[in-house]
Parts: sequence; C-alpha cells; structure tokens
Amino acid sequence: MFSGIVTAVGRIEQIEPLGDGLRLTVDTGGLDLDGTALGDSIATSGVCLTVIGLDDSRVKFDVSRETLNCSVGLDHVGNAVNLEKALALNGLIGGHLVTGHVDGIGEVMNFAPLAESFELVVRVPDTIAGYIARKGSITVNGVSLTVNDVQGCDFSVNLIPHTIAVTNFRHLVTGDKVNLEIDLIARYVDRMLVWRKEQNMEEGNA
Repeated sequence: MFSGIVTAVGRIEQIEPLGDGLRLTVDTGGLDLDGTALGDSIATSGVCLTVIGLDDSRVKFDVSRETLNCSVGLDHVGNAVNLEKALALNGLIGGHLVTGHVDGIGEVMNFAPLAESFELVVRVPDTIAGYIARKGSITVNGVSLTVNDVQGCDFSVNLIPHTIAVTNFRHLVTGDKVNLEIDLIARYVDRMLVWRKEQNMEEGNA
C-alpha cells in the first residue's frame, strides 16, 4: 500500500529479457533505501514492483508480461520513474491510499501553465471514466492528485510547480501515455452496487 507521495525520481538503467517479461535495474535517484529488503514493494510510476536485488543506489525488479501489457513507462532504458516505498500505516498519509495496481492507461491531452500552476488534462478509457469524480482522488504515474474537473472521458488537475519539480511530470508532453489508478473506495463501492443488483435479480427470478 502507498500514499501517492513520490519521494524520488529514478531512472531505468538496464533492461534484461526474462522469459516473456523483463528484469529492470533502476537507479533510485537518491531514494532512501535504509531498511529496504528483498521482497519489499516499491511503487514505480504507479506500478507496485517487488525488490529482487539492491545495493546502495540501485534496485532490481522482475516485471511480468501482464504488468507490461497493463502499464507504460517500464520498458525503455533512460525512462524517468516516480518512486515511493511502501507505506507505514503509523506514519502520515499525505495523499490517499494507493495500491499500485494500474486500472488503465491515459493520454495527456494538454499540459500547460495556468496562472501560478499548471493544468494537466488526461483522457481515460471509458471503462474507468465513471470512477473519476470532481474533487475526488486519482493516481497518475504514482502521484496522488485531486481531480479539478471531469468532462466525459477527460479529467483535469492543477499541479503546483513543486509537484512537477519532484516527479517525472516535468518530462510530460501532449500525447504521452500515463498510468492511472482509480480511487480505492470508488472501486469497492462499484463492486458493492453490482453485487447488490445481481442479488436482487436472483431473488426476483427465484
């Protein structure tokens, strides 16, 4: 579990084929690895990955083909990746509860200065559009953000300069793809409503 507060921006340093997947070596860009052990989880641009090797400044991850098919940004040497160690629930939660499971891939439609901040507009697959609400939470490339507006399959967020400076958002341009995770609560509310509807239908057919 994570909070969507990025603590370092790393860089994919090496990629090795591993069956249908890949083994990544990531320069952690100053991420504090004290206390990190093999088997721990690190959110990497919004994707929960398991540490299978580490030294003072690098970590290794094995990435399955399924993960590669469902996410972006993990398959090119040199890519900047947002990093966050797993959350300790006795600490501060500065963002919102994030699982590191990508629900869909969005496309950047606009990223431009807006007064003292920047506006980021992302188009999402229609399969997850209904889970995104104005003033609700969304995770983009592992960053917890508050939705400013929703229009159809497009949502917008306002980013302060600090957020851009400490994440890989500083590399974004229109047309880029980003990893999206919907709010955890929205996912479970939807499942509860679907289940209740199914139960009512079964009772009506009984």
